[in-house]
Amino acid sequence: MAKKTVLTVDLGAESGRVMAVSFNGQQLSARELRRFSNPLTTVSGTTYWDFLHLWREIQAGIEKGKSLQPASIGVDTWGVDFALLDRQGRMVSNPVSYRDGRTEGMMEAVFDRVPRPDVFMQTGIQFMRINTLYQLMSLLEQNSPQLEIADTLLMAPDLLNYWLTGVKVSEFSNATTTQMFNPLLGSWALDMLESIGLPTHILPEIVTPGTKLGAFEDVPVIAPACHDTGSAVAAVPTATKNHAYISSGTWSLLGFEVDKPIINEAALVANVTNEGGVYGTYRLLKNITGMWLVQQCRRTWAEEGQAYSYGELVELAREAPSFTAFIDPNNPLFLPAGDHPTWIREYCSNSGQPVPETKGTILRIILESLALKYKQTLEKLQQLSGQHVEVIHIMGGGSQNELLNQMTADATGLPVFAGPIEATVLGNALVQLISLGEIDDLVQGRKIVAQSGEEKFFQPQNSAGWQDAYARFRELSVDQVHEN
Repeated sequence: MAKKTVLTVDLGAESGRVMAVSFNGQQLSARELRRFSNPLTTVSGTTYWDFLHLWREIQAGIEKGKSLQPASIGVDTWGVDFALLDRQGRMVSNPVSYRDGRTEGMMEAVFDRVPRPDVFMQTGIQFMRINTLYQLMSLLEQNSPQLEIADTLLMAPDLLNYWLTGVKVSEFSNATTTQMFNPLLGSWALDMLESIGLPTHILPEIVTPGTKLGAFEDVPVIAPACHDTGSAVAAVPTATKNHAYISSGTWSLLGFEVDKPIINEAALVANVTNEGGVYGTYRLLKNITGMWLVQQCRRTWAEEGQAYSYGELVELAREAPSFTAFIDPNNPLFLPAGDHPTWIREYCSNSGQPVPETKGTILRIILESLALKYKQTLEKLQQLSGQHVEVIHIMGGGSQNELLNQMTADATGLPVFAGPIEATVLGNALVQLISLGEIDDLVQGRKIVAQSGEEKFFQPQNSAGWQDAYARFRELSVDQVHEN
């Protein structure tokens, strides 16, 4: 068959890129067309994304890809953040970052109007203060004129799809991250939102992954799983259902792919999430703060005049002593940008643990705590779902951290396959190619990804030492979430 090329726009919390993915009938090959930063800007105490900067970069990347005669374009981004448009389709404000402090106390404000259990039973989504629901609640509590002006709410990828095609819709996988979608009804949770007092007329039609939205300069635009984790999970190179995945990047998203959402009292207590996947699936998972902790340490040290590559940071951690102390990666202390090395030292001191004195020890504490958090989360998800797990697949940029991959195998006692690194891009491309009729279905698509040979294997070692560490980790009651 003739080679087909699709363009993927993949935006993460740290950077974005436009990639070309080509399919020759047997294999996928990806190459980067343009990479760019995704900086946060704080003005008058509010932290914004710069979507006009992102739009300029995306257009430049697509322009470079035109020579490849792309068959389509697909966009994926992070979840929960949004733009409000007025009735003329213009942004009311630049989108605010989920790391902004405006959501502090907003969960409680919502629960004053709709009890917490009711919110979960109508949405099935993990309680995190970053969720769209609480961002909108902050506007309501502030009597913001933005809600009066707003005609349409578009999630981050939906905004870009609108600029590409002129079509205002909300893609399913990203809509589910809002904690405003009812998976049991398959629609927005209108009754709940009206009880809270939020406007529902601003919510657009929801479309499924694979929907052809329109065209940008004669190139068709197809909605993949527009939530980046949804795209990453679509590319898990597995033929067995008995696997867990970790989409490893700024966040670590650990979970299973399930046919139906699990929404019950046990799921509420476990504070899990049921996010939309591709082709009628759901992703039962928990959000865990991931490489954000390392990214913030790296940034802090660079500002102090000591610049390190990520590879150098891993080596510092490798040489540091094991199991000196632990942190809860999901403690709200670590949610904002800031001086994470100092915050980690303070956390250890306040919890009665040895205070790390070196950069390597701080990094080792982060990585070991992540691996132990993975073990704890995996146990809870297995108890909840009854799903047997034989292997863990780690995908995304974080899968390049071989030290953490080995720690994950050791802590969980399960074999780990790491890769593909570009899982999000490949999953985005797979949905486009299926929609175009070039690939039959997701089963075939995952086999094609598996044939790429990108995976590395990590066998469990030193399980006894990790079991002892896990007992200490659990004594710290480190199972908090971004609730407070």
